[in-house]
Amino acid sequence: MANDERKKTLLLTGASRGIGHATVKYFSDRGWRVLTCSRMPFSDRCPWPGGAENHIEVDLSDPKNTVEAIHTIKEKLGHGKLDALVNNAGISPKGADGARLNTIDTDLKTWGHVFHVNFFAPVILARGLRDELHAAKGAIVNVTSIAGAQVHPFAGAAYATSKAALAALTREMAFDYGPLDVRVNAIAPGEVETSILSPGTDRIVQKLPMQRLGQPEEVASVVYFLCTDASSYVSGAEIEVNGAQHV
Repeated sequence: MANDERKKTLLLTGASRGIGHATVKYFSDRGWRVLTCSRMPFSDRCPWPGGAENHIEVDLSDPKNTVEAIHTIKEKLGHGKLDALVNNAGISPKGADGARLNTIDTDLKTWGHVFHVNFFAPVILARGLRDELHAAKGAIVNVTSIAGAQVHPFAGAAYATSKAALAALTREMAFDYGPLDVRVNAIAPGEVETSILSPGTDRIVQKLPMQRLGQPEEVASVVYFLCTDASSYVSGAEIEVNGAQHV
């Protein structure tokens, strides 16, 4: 395929369910090639073309393994261009019976584990793939959370603070990557209808201005906007995708 006819390429972490799963399908349906990153092998249940050969097994909680995965990603790119990096992977450990882990109960090992996945992995991937993003005049989208700006009844303290840090990182990266023709933005989802909703979410939904859960596809469409020319002068922004939950 001629270089000017190449498919645009997205690298997405956390693709196996929820928002990530919907994002793969959204981009694939629009002709993009999607490279997925997960600590699990590719599942045949994922309904998108070329999934197995475009999948990279990587444990984002392990900095060494994340750095090593960059070489594999570059090999799979082939043409040296990456049009979009979406840092979607995130973990929010729970206590006994699904209890929220607060700043008192969360042990240091858990803090470190959460920050390696939610914060440091995006740093490592963006730095390691800087040249490929620059070559494509690409975009980076960091997936933060409503919990990064206010105390949430279910999201743990380590998760919330890692997402707040990721929002600040987005601003710093927008400043640093701008001269490379790479835009950096974030989206902050609220209550989205996925398989990992916590019991009691219905009580939150009743108080939302829009009074409904968001759909994964609605979040994916905003990610797509931030990765395309429709947002060509948008950088350093964090877009709330939460039905006005933040107001």
